[in-house]
Amino acid sequence: MAVTRHQYRIYVKATPERVWQGITDPAFTTRYFHETAIQSTFEPGAPVRYVMDGDRGDAVEGVIEVAEPPHRLVMTWRFLYDAAMAEEPPGRVEWVLTEAGDGLTRVDVSHGDLARSPITWAHVKDGWVWILHNLKSLLETGEPMPDETVNIPDIDDGAEAEAKWHRTLGITANNSIWELFGKDDRTADDNEEMLRRAYAAAYHWQRAAGREPINEARARYMLSKAHLLAGVPDRALHYADACMEATVAAGDGAADFDHAYAHEVRARALLALGRTDEGMAAWAAAKSVTIADPDDKAIVDGDFADAP
Repeated sequence: MAVTRHQYRIYVKATPERVWQGITDPAFTTRYFHETAIQSTFEPGAPVRYVMDGDRGDAVEGVIEVAEPPHRLVMTWRFLYDAAMAEEPPGRVEWVLTEAGDGLTRVDVSHGDLARSPITWAHVKDGWVWILHNLKSLLETGEPMPDETVNIPDIDDGAEAEAKWHRTLGITANNSIWELFGKDDRTADDNEEMLRRAYAAAYHWQRAAGREPINEARARYMLSKAHLLAGVPDRALHYADACMEATVAAGDGAADFDHAYAHEVRARALLALGRTDEGMAAWAAAKSVTIADPDDKAIVDGDFADAP
């Protein structure tokens, strides 16, 4: 998923050759990359290090995978100065430099392969922003940004970073399901993918930072909806009943529309199983919920438009 990779883009008033020098010349990196000197032959397969000043050792280690000066540089990336991050699998950093006009370069940077590295994922999310702006300032003005602008994020402990990571993955997985829900010509493979995304969303939300009881109810709703659309109504009803139970248990944390949708998905599952009287009663309960916010009501009315 995209959330296992951070992606950045800036424009620098300099040629690609000049930006390449800024990336690969230790005389430049010591000025904008937290006083670390990059060291490598920049041949594919060669090691690469960002060396801290004095006798503090290496901040980052990796291996050059692709070097196509002055346009593309790919390297593996592992932080060494923090014990927790050093234990995580290495990520991959890619620089792509594209001429975007006379003396102007588009700089695209991605830091990926972070699916099993939540602490690194959390640490670099904002850290790269400052690095890139500092590089831009140095190349365009001859001076890096003042020290007071640096905003090196604190390194979260493992549990906190992982919880934030789970939250982001949960949101992404959950949102991605809707494209399959709305697909008219779903195949068997689409249905399998839909179910996998629903389970992935539930898995990550169960472990997410800031999760509340209503998040469990909404995860169960998505599981019920996915099974219903995949043609597995008995499992759909199982999760619909679980959704209703969790929605009630959430108390004031459940919005009015949560109650409406809990009844709705249960109604659809019951009707799919041929339990018509129970299904119609559930539909009546769904439509009887008062939705206070006009925007929410418009969405609910649209979703309920095919109600019997």
